[in-house]
Amino acid sequence: MKPVILLVEDNDDDAELTRMAFDRARVENALVRVYDGVEALDYLFRRGAHAERGPDSDPAVVLLDINLPRIDGLEVLRTVRADPSTKHVPIVMLTSSNADRDRLAAYEGHANSFIQKPVDFDRFIVAAREIGLYWLVLNQRAPRAP
Repeated sequence: MKPVILLVEDNDDDAELTRMAFDRARVENALVRVYDGVEALDYLFRRGAHAERGPDSDPAVVLLDINLPRIDGLEVLRTVRADPSTKHVPIVMLTSSNADRDRLAAYEGHANSFIQKPVDFDRFIVAAREIGLYWLVLNQRAPRAP
């Protein structure tokens, strides 16, 4: 099974554009979508509706929006980084925000990357292709923590 991309996105239109961009970029990895910060943490920590999820569906990369309901993306980032079992999961902040404070908070929380969502769909396809190439092909994932 190819590594999973976990998309944490509450906006249906943005999620569909992301899915279409990855399809057009020919990124064949499964794109698993969750809708808010609570569900993202449940997926990553195998809780709630995701308690039965096996290790073969661990994400190779998490695409995390900042502005999410229930728990925002920056809190998800802090929680993931604080836990030894998930602290090395690559997290790319994929957000419409371009605010300096959000970029700074993401990097202070140890995000691996910060990408502003391109408004232009053709640029978004290029971004999806580059995300797929780097995080799913070139990047060597950290081994599982004991």
